[in-house]
Amino acid sequence: MRCRRIFDLLEYNVERYHQPIALAGKKAGKWITYSSEEYAQYANWVSYGLMAMGVRKEDKISTISTNRPEWNFVDMGILQIGGVHVPIYPTISDDDLMYILKEAEVKLIFVGNKYLYGKIRDFSEQLPSLIAIISFDEVEGCIPFSEFIHFAKSNIQKDLLDRLKATVSPYDLASIIYTSGTTGLPKGVMLTHENHLCNSLVAAFTINLKSTYTELSFLPLSHSYERMVNYATIYLGMPVYYADVTANILLNFQEIKPQLMITVPLLLEKVYQGILKKRLELGRIQRFVFDWALSLAQRFEINKDLGKWYRWKLSIADRLVFVKWREALGSSLVKIVTGGASIRPELVNIFWAAGIKVYEGYGLTEASPLVAFNTESAIKVGTIGKAIPDILVKISDEGELMVNGPNVMKGYYKHPELTNEVIEPDGWLHTGDIATIDEEGFITITGRKNEIFKMASGIYVNPEKLENKLQQSFFISQAFVVGEHQSFLSAIILPEFDYIKEYFAHQGIYFNSNLEIIQNQKVISLIEEEIKILNGPGIKENESIQRFALVADDWTIETGELSPSLKLKRRVVMEKYKELIQNFYRKENGGW
Repeated sequence: MRCRRIFDLLEYNVERYHQPIALAGKKAGKWITYSSEEYAQYANWVSYGLMAMGVRKEDKISTISTNRPEWNFVDMGILQIGGVHVPIYPTISDDDLMYILKEAEVKLIFVGNKYLYGKIRDFSEQLPSLIAIISFDEVEGCIPFSEFIHFAKSNIQKDLLDRLKATVSPYDLASIIYTSGTTGLPKGVMLTHENHLCNSLVAAFTINLKSTYTELSFLPLSHSYERMVNYATIYLGMPVYYADVTANILLNFQEIKPQLMITVPLLLEKVYQGILKKRLELGRIQRFVFDWALSLAQRFEINKDLGKWYRWKLSIADRLVFVKWREALGSSLVKIVTGGASIRPELVNIFWAAGIKVYEGYGLTEASPLVAFNTESAIKVGTIGKAIPDILVKISDEGELMVNGPNVMKGYYKHPELTNEVIEPDGWLHTGDIATIDEEGFITITGRKNEIFKMASGIYVNPEKLENKLQQSFFISQAFVVGEHQSFLSAIILPEFDYIKEYFAHQGIYFNSNLEIIQNQKVISLIEEEIKILNGPGIKENESIQRFALVADDWTIETGELSPSLKLKRRVVMEKYKELIQNFYRKENGGW
């Protein structure tokens, strides 16, 4: 059968694969699995329940939950009756949550747990469109999902469901996905069934996913990136296991032994920092071997032959060191797909040297989301790959990457003026990213249009590039580079506290708090030396960090510095450290 609406994927999956395990999630420490048929049955029950509660075509239904099989049941159940799914990150701020629910006029909300129910209950009376809240977990005062399913089983209307499914067009609105709002209020990206499907099906073959793979999923399903892969797995008959909590991800890798991991660069950096932290626990000889292996990995370049002698040494390093890295990730991992932000080329090469293949892609919610991807047959580290099939790309006169094709969104919900700013009359979408395309078709993102700034000398700076460079240091977790209209660059630096604690513990120096760490002169001198090394000799003015300040508070989604997709909210960080930044440029302050 031909899949033209999202829910067609599920019917196709049941007919072709009969998966004994299509979805799995953990409850009370045990994996609960669902077959293809059970998935389809639950989706139908959700549709019956919604119909019986008075939900009609084009009504807006929200899910606010971590990843779990029930999220999928609700997603398909909404779409089968022509409803519009408005998925919301469970880490969203109260202000953004209220804004989205009001603007989208959400009629019914599915929440994951007691905490999320509490967030909505407090202001539910201010939502005139809302008729009910249903919780996946049992929560006092809230309709439990199990009761909703029981209600649905008492209101089965198969003929009506079949008629409603027949009225859904590929061009009907399927989702309103609110972007994370790194630069202001969230914007509701309207995506049709065709938007989602064309991108997911092309991605399935471009990324070269296989029905023999298993995915361990932990990126939020409310993120267009994970949702694209989610639909691709249904089409290909791939089992998906939802990680229970982030702290247990390594345990989940051992249990599931997945072949596929979808992630963002920040989480890959955390994996790498975790590996480096283990180094400090090794004995002197083992640490020497580890450092030798790592030095080999740092020289590795994909598609470049460094000679027979190098290959032999790398094979020894693999048996002594890198096999343990792969074991930590379940030993079966075939590929890691990363996107959502730029990743350091050095990190990609290191993982490849260790036998862990990382493929970088690029997309944005407004493009459903995938635009470009590095494949097995065409990869160039430092680029986002080539444009995927069925999509057109070009560089505007201003150097901005432009996209056109069936993946381009319908527009921003209730904001036609914003839509007109980003979509040209002939359909070309402004991505907001400055880029180049080489003679082979590989695309390189050089910066965000609204983040690149000019120094007093007139030289332009891409802060993200420099932040990635600073994060090459074992001792630096994250960085924020500033210097607009100034004569030199400075940085706010969040140290890698766990690594620093381990490092100094081996010297007999112990710390009781992060604040104590950032005030310690030995730590300050260490970071200063790291920055000088990274600056290097003959460094350009727009790449040299002259001053820095260490901060003790972690940057998280909950505290507001990171978006739900783990991107740095530059306005928030700029405002939070306004005094520190101003202090960099007071005349009485000297340099190093």
